[in-house]
Amino acid sequence: MRKEYDFSESRRNPYAKSLKKQITIRIDGPTIAYFKELSEDTGIPYHSLINIYLRDCAQSRKKLQMEWQ
Repeated sequence: MRKEYDFSESRRNPYAKSLKKQITIRIDGPTIAYFKELSEDTGIPYHSLINIYLRDCAQSRKKLQMEWQ
């Protein structure tokens, strides 16, 4: 490893704006278990599966339909 690096000719990452943002979210145990099981079946990390599902909901503009009784 070098003692110093020269970044004078470096440039910004053009994809930096589209990178994922870390957040904290509370998800109940059965939901996490579902995605972990799905992860084992597909070989895709469960965090990625949750992101894929939420992105699909956002892109298709899905609305939650609930009725309180």
